[in-house]
Amino acid sequence: MFSNNFRSLCPYSISSKSVMLKIPLRTKKTHWSVLKKKIHPKDKALEHFDDFYGSVYGKRWKSMRLALLSPHKYMAVVNNFGNADITAQNLEWMGAINIKNIIEMENKKIENQSKIIKRKSKNINELEKKLEKLLLSNDIKKSPSTEIQKSYVEKASLQDSLAEAECDESRIIDPENHTNLGGLHQFVPATEVHGKTDWIPESQHYQYYKEDSDFPIILIEEDKRLIIPQYLQVYTFDRGDISPFPHPKTGITKVSNYYLLDGGSILPVLALDLQPNDKVLDMCSAPGGKALVMLQTLFPENLLCNDVQESRLNKLHKVMSEYIYDYKSWGTRLMFSQLNATEFDEPEIYNKILVDVPCTNDRHNLQVNENNIFKPTRAKERLQLPELQASILSNALKNVAVGGTVVYSTCSLSPIQNDGVVKMALKQIWEDTNHQIIVKDLKNYFKPLNSLYSFEKELKLGQMVVPFLPLNYGPLYCCKLVRIR
Repeated sequence: MFSNNFRSLCPYSISSKSVMLKIPLRTKKTHWSVLKKKIHPKDKALEHFDDFYGSVYGKRWKSMRLALLSPHKYMAVVNNFGNADITAQNLEWMGAINIKNIIEMENKKIENQSKIIKRKSKNINELEKKLEKLLLSNDIKKSPSTEIQKSYVEKASLQDSLAEAECDESRIIDPENHTNLGGLHQFVPATEVHGKTDWIPESQHYQYYKEDSDFPIILIEEDKRLIIPQYLQVYTFDRGDISPFPHPKTGITKVSNYYLLDGGSILPVLALDLQPNDKVLDMCSAPGGKALVMLQTLFPENLLCNDVQESRLNKLHKVMSEYIYDYKSWGTRLMFSQLNATEFDEPEIYNKILVDVPCTNDRHNLQVNENNIFKPTRAKERLQLPELQASILSNALKNVAVGGTVVYSTCSLSPIQNDGVVKMALKQIWEDTNHQIIVKDLKNYFKPLNSLYSFEKELKLGQMVVPFLPLNYGPLYCCKLVRIR
């Protein structure tokens, strides 16, 4: 039926009765159907957050989720080791705002409001004194006996009305009849956190997040005012403005003009309240953004950047070389070490310690599959994070000098990794040492930043920036601890 020439050209076997096509099957792992069915680490992260954070934050989780899955907002930190003045001017021409100006305006507003409140309270006190004098004077028209008689009449009428009042017996619980006891379950406080049984390895740490009477926690309001250091220039775009910053350029000194970082990441540095001649330790320093911001204040006399992995230290050196010309010649002013933060042992040397611990890194792990902590091979590492975080923080509290400050921070929404870990570390310090640690309440300290960030209001020990589309920074949690003995 078919010619031999056609048979030689056709790669498939053909018979006169039927045409049989032998098509090779595509079984490659990169086929679109295989990829579509594959569950990636970032999918597992989202599944975990939906269940866990959904139970913690309730209806608010939807807006947080949307913000986390959207591009986040950056701030630009001007590099003082480059063309600082020209860079600041260019950023302002782009429409960016120096947060120092915002904080100064907010501080003035808060100061004016406090003056108004004091003035009102003073006027009320004066009015009360005048009324008291008037009542004690002889100019009162009504005699005291008349006033007493009136009070007796009022009391008598009240007693009569109570005696005549009808009692609503439908609300009385009959102990012999259990039919109306079901509604009480709505008002009985829950003894278990919703979702706890679904996440047993993590939720066991909720015991530290609840009220714990085993040891005292001293929480004192921060009495200082938030003031940005003179040479620290941080720029951002206004609320709702999602304009991106262009890639930074290099100047005369061949270093980049500004450093871009998530807007929430500036808060741990501000919480440290750096002062001239501070001796600073950055315990988990890589990739180096917060260390670079600390250097921009020009305050630290010594800054030791520590991290445990060589690959992370390489990232740290890369950042420093990009923004600080000849940084290796700085000597003791800028030092590096590769030590396990849980075993760091240099007590009483550093008066400021930043503990930016490894965490679930919520936003990053929802966006990227590479090196994602929700990979099946990293499950054990993820579940052991709270113990590691608490161990690092407690070691920092053991090493900080008396009167010194430790700031603990994560980029996670997890109450276990945040307030929960702070409680774990404080309990460990209370059991193992004679140190006395107080927690500083930063609510009023960060009040001038309320127009820039959406803060979580339910936390007891620390402050947390919550992702929110018009202000899409974070998540970023930080807690300030001071050793007083």
